[in-house]
Amino acid sequence: MGIFSRLADIVNSNLNAILASAEDPEKMIRLIIQEMEDTLVEVRSQAVRTIAERKQLERRARTLLQEEDEWQRKAELALSRDREDLAKGALAARHAVVQSRESLERQIAQVSEGLENQNDDIAKLQSKLADAKSREKSLAMRHRTAQGRLKTRETLYDGRMENAFSRFEQVERALDELEGKAEVYDLGRRKGPSLRDELASLESDVAVEDELAALKRRLADRRSGVPATRTPESETHGLDNDEA
Repeated sequence: MGIFSRLADIVNSNLNAILASAEDPEKMIRLIIQEMEDTLVEVRSQAVRTIAERKQLERRARTLLQEEDEWQRKAELALSRDREDLAKGALAARHAVVQSRESLERQIAQVSEGLENQNDDIAKLQSKLADAKSREKSLAMRHRTAQGRLKTRETLYDGRMENAFSRFEQVERALDELEGKAEVYDLGRRKGPSLRDELASLESDVAVEDELAALKRRLADRRSGVPATRTPESETHGLDNDEA
């Protein structure tokens, strides 16, 4: 079983458990990333063991290759001494070693192929993990935004909100009535002078003061024997007296 099929089984089983318990998507995303990270660690550990196994097989293959050369040397030595029987025995031993070495080399080839597949899977898993981490924040932000919008909509369309606002209106009407009762006491009561009245009174005071000052000057002039300066008002009063 490949690591991706195994990872899919693990994630799907956990996702089903999450969906069944109605967990939030942020936990789901975090779980997927955690499973991918754990799987990546496990696959790398397997690759380390596989590499160690291949090194061991390669050492055995090199040892068998040395044995081949040794049996070949012995066969040539026996044949050079006219010991064909020993030469045949050495060649038979060499043949057995060759078979063992070729079997090891086939194992080494299988292990190397497995390592290449693991390397490809690890590269793909690392890419998927990096993509998941880059999308984690975006998905989490979308989830929180959707939750906020949902809560706002639920609040806006909640019947209790309408009841609350209707109660606000009732309170406002009650306050209007209370303020009206307070203002009733001021009805019919005389208020202080208005701005217009105050300005008119000021103008009247100024005119009276001017006339009083003019009268004082005329009286002072009479006492001192200086003919009084006739004002337009006095001339009018004098004309009236002559006519009388």
